Amino acid sequence: MSSGSRAVYIHGHHESVLRSHSWRTAKNSAAYLLPYLKPNMKLLDIGCGPGTITVDFAAILSQGHVTGLEVPNSDVLDKARANAAERGVPNVTFTTGDALALPFPDDTFDVVHAHQVLQHVGDPVQMLKEMRRVTKPGGIVAAREADFSGMAWYPEVEGLEDWRQGYKKIARANGGEPDAGRRLHVWAKAAGFPRENITLSVGTWCYYTPEERAWWSGLWADRTVASNYADSAIKHGVYTKEGLQRVGDAWRKWGADEDGWFTLIHGELIARV
Repeated sequence: MSSGSRAVYIHGHHESVLRSHSWRTAKNSAAYLLPYLKPNMKLLDIGCGPGTITVDFAAILSQGHVTGLEVPNSDVLDKARANAAERGVPNVTFTTGDALALPFPDDTFDVVHAHQVLQHVGDPVQMLKEMRRVTKPGGIVAAREADFSGMAWYPEVEGLEDWRQGYKKIARANGGEPDAGRRLHVWAKAAGFPRENITLSVGTWCYYTPEERAWWSGLWADRTVASNYADSAIKHGVYTKEGLQRVGDAWRKWGADEDGWFTLIHGELIARV
């Protein structure tokens, strides 16, 4: 993410946030990119968080190298380095920097990847320009972003639609764009990628088993009342503490329903340099 943009990262790295981020893998979060990867590639993973996807990439690119990038002063990289050490993956390093002014020379990487990052920066077109700049000619810029308006759930528990609308208000007040998934191709063209170099797809996550419902509803209920999201909600006047508690209760009610089902759609972008 960018420390130099106007945007404020809506979630922070509260435990409830890392609970979600640590679940992510290359398989469940970057499957659209995997067919393009070759063992000797150099890859940059922007907004790497606890490094679960990053280390997966490094294991796949066994003859290459992967660099994970996070915001300056981020202690989440300690978790990323521990993850790499625990898995015995040596060809990965973690560093800090600004996604809007990447600290790398032109034409450095074969692949530059970002998962759920463009939605949080103040200038996604500038970030894509930087991703393009540090990618070698013929290389790939890849991004996957959620689209909050495209999320769907059952049953229609009172309070969840309020959560969606409130989340979008808070994200935009922080300088982000919660419906990023549907905008990736537009941003890519604005960043200088010809339309014929752009490939789009859609990926999903779906939660419906008792274990999945408990995990997904629990992390959102906790995130709603205890993370940076809660602070931003109150700061921007979207919710009171009592309002946030009601939203958290709605999440737990949905999670306890045996018929509960929730799906997220993500826009996916492959852009050739």
